[in-house]
Amino acid sequence: MESIYLGIVLFLFLLAIFDLVVGVSNDAVNFLGSAVGARAASFKWIMGVAAVGILCGAVMSNGMMDVARHGIFRPEQFYFQDIMCICLAVMAIDVILLDTFNTLGLPTSTTVSIVFELLGGAFALAMVKLAADDTGLTFADMLNSEKALSVIMAIFLSVAIAFVFGAVVQYIARLIFTFNYKSHMKWSAALFGGVAMTAIIYFILIKGMKDSSFMTPELSEWISTYTRHLVAGCFIFFCLLSQVLHWCRINIFKVVTLLGTFALALAFAGNDLVNFVGVPLTGYSSYMDYVANGNGSETFLMDSLNAPARTPFIFLDLSG
Repeated sequence: MESIYLGIVLFLFLLAIFDLVVGVSNDAVNFLGSAVGARAASFKWIMGVAAVGILCGAVMSNGMMDVARHGIFRPEQFYFQDIMCICLAVMAIDVILLDTFNTLGLPTSTTVSIVFELLGGAFALAMVKLAADDTGLTFADMLNSEKALSVIMAIFLSVAIAFVFGAVVQYIARLIFTFNYKSHMKWSAALFGGVAMTAIIYFILIKGMKDSSFMTPELSEWISTYTRHLVAGCFIFFCLLSQVLHWCRINIFKVVTLLGTFALALAFAGNDLVNFVGVPLTGYSSYMDYVANGNGSETFLMDSLNAPARTPFIFLDLSG
């Protein structure tokens, strides 16, 4: 049986490749739209910046992998073969769903897709187990409904937050620069560039790296201790850099847009990589645990998936 399960794991990784292609194709507008629409640089330069951002974000995305492991269902109530069935069904449906939406030119949320696919797969298997089992388990014992609901609520809440803050920031920017922004650049280039770049770097380095696979407790504690010093240093440095770039007749808005594109691509990969490879990695982790401890048992429960994800760096790097 181990050879059959190994084949399933390899097939999951094959599906992950297709899922990465159709998933990034679906979400590319999220981090390319602003730079392309503003003509911040040539298309090749924009694609290059976004590609580097995706690679960096994929490497730092380990913290989100727990969603596919135990964020939607309770793995301690499922056997190894149950988990493999869920993973196989979810990946097959995800590729078909995203490719269908791409073909029709309809955008969709890859996060919503993977969450409800995991929820649907676990629910269907729970129904089968309840119909054939007399252990007294309920849906609440098998499904992590509280976590699933919090993820779903966070998705819808993010839409409202994005709208409000997008409108506020745009309104403030218009008050400062008006439509004749060039006349204000003499005194505002350094300040605008410093604030914008510092905010972007803050979220990349301090917020984005805290769950990275290579982050050590010592480094995390050091960053937490000297956060204010780092932010102040970045602000001074970027203010000076923005002023120098302005003196060199380089449009600071284009620089900020490209840096924002990099940050968006990084955040996209860091947040959404689990949507594409989280389930195959869950299957791989389950298989490794089964081979090491299962002894061929058909009733081997997957308690190990409750542990935090420790995704091998090679998988994150290859995904990027």
